[in-house]
Amino acid sequence: MDWIALGIGLFLLGAFLMVLAFFLEAARGREGEGKAEAGGVVIIGPVPIVFGSSERATKAVLILAIVLTALVLALYLLLYW
Repeated sequence: MDWIALGIGLFLLGAFLMVLAFFLEAARGREGEGKAEAGGVVIIGPVPIVFGSSERATKAVLILAIVLTALVLALYLLLYW
């Protein structure tokens, strides 16, 4: 498997999904006032540091961080064990 091609393909897929989400959101439009929520995660080694503007956003980012950490650990064990 060519890792460079896989990386480029995943990058392009992510960029395409972001553009698609932008256009779908713009086409749907928003009536009235919208509420923005934001969250983020900083992973230092195996420890995720999660923050968010609301409890809902923080929970979503925490779940994402746990899934990504488990995925990285699983891939590490599969590839280098």
